[in-house]
Amino acid sequence: MPRKKNSSSCEVSGKCPGQVIPTMDGDRLEKYEQKEYPNDSLAIMHELRLNGLLCDVTIKLEYDGKKQKFHAHKLVLAACSPYFKAMFTGGCRERNQPEVNMSEIHPEIFTKLLDFAYTSRISISEKCVLYIMQGANMLQMTHVLKICCQFLEKKLDPTNCIGLVQYAEHLGMTCLKEKIDKYIRTHFCEVVQSEEFKDITPCRLSTIISSDEMNIKCETQVYKAVVQWVSYDVERRRDYFHMLLEGVRCHSLTPTFLDEQLKNCPTVAKNPKCIEYISLIIKDLTLHKPVHTKPRTPIIPQVIYVAGGYLRHSLSNMECYKADEKRWLKLCDLPMPRSGIASCVVRGLFYAIGGRNNSPEGNMDSASCDRYNPMTNQWHTCSSMNAPRNRVGVEVIDHMIYAVGGSDGTDNHNTVERYDPQKDTWTMVKCMKTKRIGVGCAVANRILYAVGGFDGRNRLKSVERYVPETDEWCFVASMNTPRSGAGVVAIGNYIYAVGGYDGTQQLNSVERYSVVDDTWQPIARMRHKRSALAVTVHENKIFALGGYDGSDFLSSVEYFDPDRGEWRELTNNMSPGRSGSGAAVGFQPCVQR
Repeated sequence: MPRKKNSSSCEVSGKCPGQVIPTMDGDRLEKYEQKEYPNDSLAIMHELRLNGLLCDVTIKLEYDGKKQKFHAHKLVLAACSPYFKAMFTGGCRERNQPEVNMSEIHPEIFTKLLDFAYTSRISISEKCVLYIMQGANMLQMTHVLKICCQFLEKKLDPTNCIGLVQYAEHLGMTCLKEKIDKYIRTHFCEVVQSEEFKDITPCRLSTIISSDEMNIKCETQVYKAVVQWVSYDVERRRDYFHMLLEGVRCHSLTPTFLDEQLKNCPTVAKNPKCIEYISLIIKDLTLHKPVHTKPRTPIIPQVIYVAGGYLRHSLSNMECYKADEKRWLKLCDLPMPRSGIASCVVRGLFYAIGGRNNSPEGNMDSASCDRYNPMTNQWHTCSSMNAPRNRVGVEVIDHMIYAVGGSDGTDNHNTVERYDPQKDTWTMVKCMKTKRIGVGCAVANRILYAVGGFDGRNRLKSVERYVPETDEWCFVASMNTPRSGAGVVAIGNYIYAVGGYDGTQQLNSVERYSVVDDTWQPIARMRHKRSALAVTVHENKIFALGGYDGSDFLSSVEYFDPDRGEWRELTNNMSPGRSGSGAAVGFQPCVQR
């Protein structure tokens, strides 16, 4: 008798299996996919549509008095459009009708959308993209909308972004609207100069200027934009002026600038509410009241600049730390090697001031003031100070740079001078009560503080403060520890004195001064002892860079988070180690290396 075949198994053979249906239990299945299949299938459907074969619906469009018919397959339309899917599978009367009447979309736009449904391809131009978006939005064709959004993102410029963001909002395109809003904040100063800015709505303008992420060099740019917008139609817009001013960080403006607005700006003069508001801001600023103005945090990344320093001789190194990429970027060298310099940023430009060129050829204290432009990666030599100042302290009030103390050879200074970047001039102001070299400086509430230093005989723990309105210095509470070469910075209403040298040893201790309570208190220590270090504030954290620990010049960097109350170390060190550098935070430079 013939042997009975096992119906529960399947073998690869050249024989026809006949009627026996094998089971797959226990078999190892191998999966395959033909990626060309969807496109090939669409191509066949498209061919069928063009030849009018197997079509089961006709779309009849009437637009602007013109009528046109489109033959299609319900299955294809339902697959690409939730609008048609609901029409053909829900309770709509069109479900079983061979013809559907439509009048809300232009025939040329519908042709493009119908072609996309069958081919996954669409041609877009600047003239038709908004019409395509409108039609795709109506038919809920999300794939087409995504393509249009990508097209518009590439075409964004300062002249069209305001109109496009309003259009995106009208269509409910949240993702596109957010990207355009980001573009406007990034290119605010250019957008303000466009024709579209004249017609921006007050609510949108208020939203833009209230954003923390505005990319500006100075708050005056925001203030002037508001005045400019109101001036286009004062009679109709005067009532919005006060509301918009509250979106400007007016406490970041200078009293001099605001006073000029009260005296000379006709738009302000016609609005009593704004006069009263600006007057109150001036009063707060000139009385140096503690304020809680939140600083802008531009979308364009900011970096930590470090210039100069000392390692066996003075250095001309200039580099920056890109925190978002966790790497250091080498920049154009200083015009002359210098250590003991101080640095700051004013209106987006980095300044390196004073110091000493300590080289095998000799030592030369410097009165130099050099300005670095991140946009060009180039240095420009500004007017020199009235006196050379090595180990000088530098800070900024109202966009004016104050150079405090320092030394010229064996002559330690108690003199102070002020630099006006717009006039490129240095002017002497009132002298400190104490000579200070290696002094640390910080500004809180428009008051300049000179912290510690060395007077030629003793390391100092005394602190003086300077009020620009009275041109006077006075002592405030002294530190707990004498410090020269300490890093000094301000965050809010606190001033931090970091590390330094007490006359016996380098320090890793840190203390904090409350400008409200006039008291110093110790806080968490650094991980490393550091004197002649560079310090700056980036993203509300204090960065301590380099310095000297008593035996080595440090390349390490650590930072203090006031919210956590602890120091952490960066994994990326500077190169090389150094002391006596200047550091400040500014916009990312336009170089790639």
